[in-house]
Amino acid sequence: MNSNSDDNNPRRITLGLQANIQQFLILVLVNAFVGAMIGLEQTVVPLIGKNDFGIESNALIVSFIASFGVVKAILNLFAGNLSDKWGRKNVLVLGWLFGLPVPFFLLLSPDWNWIIFANILLGINQGLAWSMTVNMKIDLVGKERRGLALGLNEFAGYVSVALVGFVTGYLASTYGLKPYPFYLGIAFAMLGLIISWVIVKDTRKFTVLEIKNDLSNENVNVSKPDLNFKEVFIQTSWKNRTLLSVSQAGLINNLIFGVTWGLFTLYFASFAIGISEIGFLKALHPGIWGVLQLLTGTFSDKVGRKVLIYPGMIIQGIGIWVVLFTGSMLGWIIGMSLLGVGTALVYPTLLAAISDVTHPKWRATSLGVYRFWRDLGFVFGAVGIGYIADLFGLNNAIQLVAFLAVGSGIFVLVVMKETINRGRHQAH
Repeated sequence: MNSNSDDNNPRRITLGLQANIQQFLILVLVNAFVGAMIGLEQTVVPLIGKNDFGIESNALIVSFIASFGVVKAILNLFAGNLSDKWGRKNVLVLGWLFGLPVPFFLLLSPDWNWIIFANILLGINQGLAWSMTVNMKIDLVGKERRGLALGLNEFAGYVSVALVGFVTGYLASTYGLKPYPFYLGIAFAMLGLIISWVIVKDTRKFTVLEIKNDLSNENVNVSKPDLNFKEVFIQTSWKNRTLLSVSQAGLINNLIFGVTWGLFTLYFASFAIGISEIGFLKALHPGIWGVLQLLTGTFSDKVGRKVLIYPGMIIQGIGIWVVLFTGSMLGWIIGMSLLGVGTALVYPTLLAAISDVTHPKWRATSLGVYRFWRDLGFVFGAVGIGYIADLFGLNNAIQLVAFLAVGSGIFVLVVMKETINRGRHQAH
């Protein structure tokens, strides 16, 4: 009842981070639990495939990432539009209902098919829940602090990925691959669901207020506020060159993440180092990425988006080459750290650039289209690069990923236009 009253009286709410800090921080916490669900699998699951189930094919071992990526990409595509109809909170809670069974399937899995099915559920969880934490934070803060808001959101998610990946690696090295790492997952899923259901409030009313503010601002071009799903898909995927640049960079970024998630585990294991050392190396990428986003998100609000995105992609490529060509623990630490730095420059900035360009009425849908392309990177990284690794070896497959990263950065440099101080004019 109160929510409806607020929706009809948008003057009773205020856009901005400070005015909505309590709900904002709750959403940061929720996204930490969302990220923890991915961290649960970072170190342990590829090793379960190799050690417990005796799978030799790189492509088959990382097939669980492909099943996750396909489902997450498709759910991303529709989550924004769904939340415009059902409400952000309802979609967030739905995402957690699908996430709750995941650690149980991972824990009790008698064969690899159970792992793949668990990751289908995880893809639904991530596609709905992570999408909503992004959209809800953007709703709350308005136009001025998007980079900061998204930096905080991705910080919470990916620091959680890193910490949980490291902790589960330690637990696995001490007590075995099962069951203790997955007990953590059960706790994360239950807490995420309870907080989302009981404490989180819906944020659609903030979007209503932002649209009314735009309509009252003569300097804002709102000549194309109403686009259908097909038109938004075309704008985000191809027609608008800035959105195209952002979408391809997101795809390559998550292709890299998919490779570090699965194939890097197998690559490091080939040097006969311990599970805890693998967990540490794997944690460096999302850990540094997560922490630095606190700086890069808000920095992009001041200096622009493009100037961070293309160097970030190139630095990721350099980081991969350092991992491949050093062959030592120190070199791996430096390479994985460079991967984290490069991703931190890119990740929240891409989301903020999408938000700069799109109209509030179709921003959530456009973000969904971007996240669709971005998370297809998991599929290409798992299936495509995994298959190439089977044919030509891990080193050659991973080196190809480095070239793709550098090529993506060059594409952004040549094609993308800066979005700061241009805003929605770019979408017309």
